[in-house]
Order: sequence, then C-alpha cells, then structure tokens
Amino acid sequence: MERDGAGGGTDYGRDARDLADDSPGILRDSAPDVLAPIDVDAPVSGHTRASGAGHSLADTPEHDWGAAAALLVPLLRPTGTGGMPVTEIDPTVLAAEAGRNHSQPLLDEGPCGLAVVYAMPGTGFDVIVNADHLLSWGVSVVDVQDAALRNLAAWSTTAAWTDEVSGERRLISSDTGDGWDASRILLPEVRTKLTAELGSAGRVLIGLPERHVLIAGALRPGDEEFAGMFGEFVVESSGGADEPVDRRVFELIDGRLVEFAGVPAPA
Repeated sequence: MERDGAGGGTDYGRDARDLADDSPGILRDSAPDVLAPIDVDAPVSGHTRASGAGHSLADTPEHDWGAAAALLVPLLRPTGTGGMPVTEIDPTVLAAEAGRNHSQPLLDEGPCGLAVVYAMPGTGFDVIVNADHLLSWGVSVVDVQDAALRNLAAWSTTAAWTDEVSGERRLISSDTGDGWDASRILLPEVRTKLTAELGSAGRVLIGLPERHVLIAGALRPGDEEFAGMFGEFVVESSGGADEPVDRRVFELIDGRLVEFAGVPAPA
C-alpha cells in the first residue's frame, strides 16, 4: 500500500482493512501439559472424528477372498491382450517369489483366440486380477475362474435381452450397460438359448463388437444380404467403442463359438 504523499507521507505493508471478526480470542494462561492423556474425541485441524466403525484394509476385496469371490466376473478382451497366462502359473514358484511384484493381469484363453481377464467391478473402474491377488487370497486359478463364472451366470439369469424382428429377420441382443454383455457368450446356457431361439430359422451369427454388446442373428438360407449387414454393424460398433472386443463375425455350431466362414457361393 502507498499513501498519497500529499496526505501525510507513505505507508508500506499496512492494510487498513479490519480483518478481525466478532469472536473473542482465547488466550492461554499456562503452558500446555504435554504429558496429559490425548483426548481421542477432540477435533484435529478443524476436523471431528469420523462416525461409525472403521474398516480394516484386510477386509477389502483386494485382500479378502470372501469379499472378492462375490464380485469377480470374467471380461472378454481382444486377441493379443498382454498378461500372465493362467496355464503358466505354478503355485509353488509363485509362493517362492512372493516378495516380487506380479502386476500383469491373469490371462485366460477364450473362444476363437479371444482373451479373458477377471475383474472386480468398482464405482467407475474395474480392478483386474493379477497373481498378487492369488497370493493375498491364498486361492488357486480354478477358484477365481469358478467364482467369476458363477457370478456371471447369476447376473445373466435376470439380465434383459432385446428381441427385434423385421419381416423374416430376427436379432437378439444384450446391451444392458452393466459391462458384462459380451462375456455372456462364455456361458453354456446362453449359447443354448440363442441356438434354441434362432437355430430353427438358419445359422446363428454372433457379434462381440465391444464389452457392452452381444448380438445374435438368424441367417436364413438365401439371405446373403443379411450376413453382410450383420458384419457391417459389428465393424462399426467395434470401431466406435471405448472397450472394443472383436470385429469378426462368429457362428454357433453344436454349441461352440467358431469364426463365421461366410456364405457358400451358389453352385
């Protein structure tokens, strides 16, 4: 601050505003007793103690198998996804290397070369399971696989399907938004359902363009145009997805997912 020289000189570093409030100050009349017991209910830095019982870190899903087992789900990932193949995990070697970091995700083999990872869904994010989780939980890969498929099956039992009919053409799709729609193709009961509902009309085409979409359609004899339209939809959906899975068209044959070989040329 600078006072006008004509008004009586200059002041530096002085603020004429009154910054005090109306609250009376509290002055100590003696030194604090540093040996007195700490009041656990006293506010600290303006904060009061949180209400309710605390939760131990050991109770979080990353450390507690009981909590994690109820959350795990399998997720489809594109061919070529990196990780630690579950077939290469040796429990003895893993235990001996417990001091090392094993941050690579567990990688399982899915149908048609697709990858499968295992995740614990959170609010706005997923925790992908790695070998360190196995050590922390004290369980095997089989335990993780069984729990994840069991949870997926329980969810799929009540998850909605969308059924669309246009003339003789029919599509059945899953796009609930929960994030596990494409993974439903891993369930035998889902493959059986799609075959039962679409197989009588022709070949059963399957698209897995992204994590949030599974689409199935009946390819009737002589309707080659539908196969092309189906393939275009899969490519477009995968290209615009945040979490794409695959741009290929698949087919269900005898309950197995195989890559669609196309429509045979007329003789």
